[in-house]
Amino acid sequence: MLFIIENLHYSCMGRNLSYIPSRIPSSVQTLDFSFNDLKWLKKTVFPVFTFLRVLDLSRCHIRQIENDAFYNVKNLTTLFLTGNPIIYFAPGCLNTLYNLQRLVLVDIGLESLQLNINNLTKLQELNVGTNYIQSMTLPPFMSTFKDFSLLDLHANNISIIRTNHTVVLREIGKNMTLILSRNPLLHIEPGSFKGVHLVELDIRSTFVSFASKKQGLNGLHGLNVTRLMFGMYKDDPKLYPSDLDYFDGLCSIHFYEAYYYMKERLDWKMNIFRCMINATVVVVKGGVIRVIGYVPFHKIKELYLINTQLYTVPGKQLSHIRTLEKFVFTHNSATQVEKFLDMPKLQYVDLNSNQITLQSCCIDVLSGTPQIRYLNLSLNPQISLDKGGFEGLESLEILDFHHTKLLGIGSFTLLSNLKNLRYLDISYSSVTFVNVYCFYGLSSLKVLKMAGNSFQGDVANYLFNNLTFLEHLDISYCHVIEIHLTSFKNLQRLRHLNLRGNNLMSIDFLTDPNLKQLTTFYVNKNSITTIPLDILQKLPMNLSEFDLSFNPIDCSCSQTDFMLWIINNQRVLKQPENILCKTISPNSDFRVTDFDIDHCVYKKKLIIALLVFCVVFIVVLSILVYRFQFYLRYCWILLRGYRSPGQQECSYDAFVIFSSYDEAWVMNELMENLENGVPPIQLCLHMRDFQAGKSIASNIIDEGIMGSRKIIVVVSQHFIDSAWCRFEFELAQSRFVVERNANIIIIILEDVAERKTKKVLGLHKHLKKNTYLKWSRDPLSNMRFWIRLRKAIVAT
Repeated sequence: MLFIIENLHYSCMGRNLSYIPSRIPSSVQTLDFSFNDLKWLKKTVFPVFTFLRVLDLSRCHIRQIENDAFYNVKNLTTLFLTGNPIIYFAPGCLNTLYNLQRLVLVDIGLESLQLNINNLTKLQELNVGTNYIQSMTLPPFMSTFKDFSLLDLHANNISIIRTNHTVVLREIGKNMTLILSRNPLLHIEPGSFKGVHLVELDIRSTFVSFASKKQGLNGLHGLNVTRLMFGMYKDDPKLYPSDLDYFDGLCSIHFYEAYYYMKERLDWKMNIFRCMINATVVVVKGGVIRVIGYVPFHKIKELYLINTQLYTVPGKQLSHIRTLEKFVFTHNSATQVEKFLDMPKLQYVDLNSNQITLQSCCIDVLSGTPQIRYLNLSLNPQISLDKGGFEGLESLEILDFHHTKLLGIGSFTLLSNLKNLRYLDISYSSVTFVNVYCFYGLSSLKVLKMAGNSFQGDVANYLFNNLTFLEHLDISYCHVIEIHLTSFKNLQRLRHLNLRGNNLMSIDFLTDPNLKQLTTFYVNKNSITTIPLDILQKLPMNLSEFDLSFNPIDCSCSQTDFMLWIINNQRVLKQPENILCKTISPNSDFRVTDFDIDHCVYKKKLIIALLVFCVVFIVVLSILVYRFQFYLRYCWILLRGYRSPGQQECSYDAFVIFSSYDEAWVMNELMENLENGVPPIQLCLHMRDFQAGKSIASNIIDEGIMGSRKIIVVVSQHFIDSAWCRFEFELAQSRFVVERNANIIIIILEDVAERKTKKVLGLHKHLKKNTYLKWSRDPLSNMRFWIRLRKAIVAT
């Protein structure tokens, strides 16, 4: 299987291949073919790769390399043959690699440096570490390799170095690095390195004993080296030297930088710096040093004391060293800091990762460092800052107190004189800010890190007002619940804002136009469930990295705009795969980007359709109610009448429904004949019997229809045209339809056209299905009319 790591870079690592795959294009520039099974290299193994520059054949079980094996890849600049059990190098196997600059032959069983590489005139690095080489003698022709700069002989079997072993080394030039670490050196012949100029010499874990180390350092007499690395590796056993002068050989070596990797536990009388007084850089790492005496460094610019278990920061011993510019004292056991005096060039002081507790910082210990620009007191137990504590330290540009408990800074204005301060880190310093002027005067501050602290009240709304040059602000894990819209109103240059790990539910403050330069915004691990679309549309235009992960996002269909924005803006969002729907389940790992927006769109369309239907239905219903309001009132009154317990017995024999235009006939004919006849029939007439003060509709129901056994309907042209008449008839008809009792008596007072009877709901149908009476002016007919009418009323 072929992996394309990058364009023109291919990897076939660990595929157990015994051939070069034909799928690799001829344009390949880097090929990693390590951990395969080639065994035998010859000219036909490689296709023509004219552009191949880097070839890795590490651990391919190669045992034999024939002449011109690399002919088809002759433009190589880097070749790795690490870990191959090569037993035969043909004399001309590497001759075609004229452009080779780096050759790695680590762990191949090599026994000598006498290699047939005379054509590799552009060679710069030769790494033959972890072999069986016993002599560091280079082939004479390598003296012409003017670009040769690195010879790595680590972990070989070199035990003796003689003068004739370094002849070629002396001729090569002054830009070379020589690595002899982890060789079992017993003896270096004096003068072997005289006149040799090196950029770097690494002799860590090189000598087999303290005696050989002492002799070996003396044997380096006359060496000129820029960077000397000596001591032990971290995994070597601890040593306890007893010879107080076993470092004296360093005094005869001309070096500028000394890197001492200690494993020794030194006697307090030992002065390891005695032969380093002319160095410009001194680095001491590890070991146990309890006391440092005064060292008259002449040229030193940088001093590093790392993990040496010193109990005190040696300010007294370093005072008056006027050349020192950088002092790093980290990962020690120091609890106290001595005063630094008369150090006019000291600019960089790093005291992080100690056990320092200061009752008054910082001018008390740094009064002699007027040019100090960098101060790091992070990862210490406790520092107390006082008013005026930075007087005289106005040059400070970087101040770091992270993970150190700070006293005073949250309550008082203690940094106001640091006009040049550009970087301030007080993260996780157990500070509660109660004073809005804590950062007053920091007019040049660009980076402020204050994660893991807290604010009292609304201090955070005003604390940053004067930091007009601020570009990076970190207030993560500060228990912030809300940020006011104007909290960052003066931070017009702010580019990075970190609010991770708070309890924010809203980011409305981002709409502040003063934050238009913001490019990075972290608000992950807060309590944000949604962000309104109008806020998202007003986000800073330059925002290129927005971390919204691990918030309890509301993945309901009411938030489709927000979720759609997340899906469409994944290129801006950091960790979009960790923006999860927590409203589905608190422990859910369902990603917002996997939410089915289409389902919500369908649901929303359905809801809109239902709403439109409901609105239309209500409008139509309203029109119908308005149009048929009388009929609805009839039904309501009728139902109320059915349920009225007081209307069980009828007060009238008949209720007369008629038009007021027919009142004369009703009074003179109908009432006269019925009420004055034998037996008398009691009629209910609206103008006489309806109760005053009661609604007409209620009277029609209570007194008329429900209070009468029969209903007499006097039909005339005026009846047809009267709305009240139609109302009374339809109401009466509804009641008797429900009771299924034909108690409506129709009297046709005058002829009415059939088409007009259809105007009254149910009248035309009633006339077709039921017998009715017709009034006539003929006396004989009228006599029959009254008899029939009386009989119809009296009938049960």
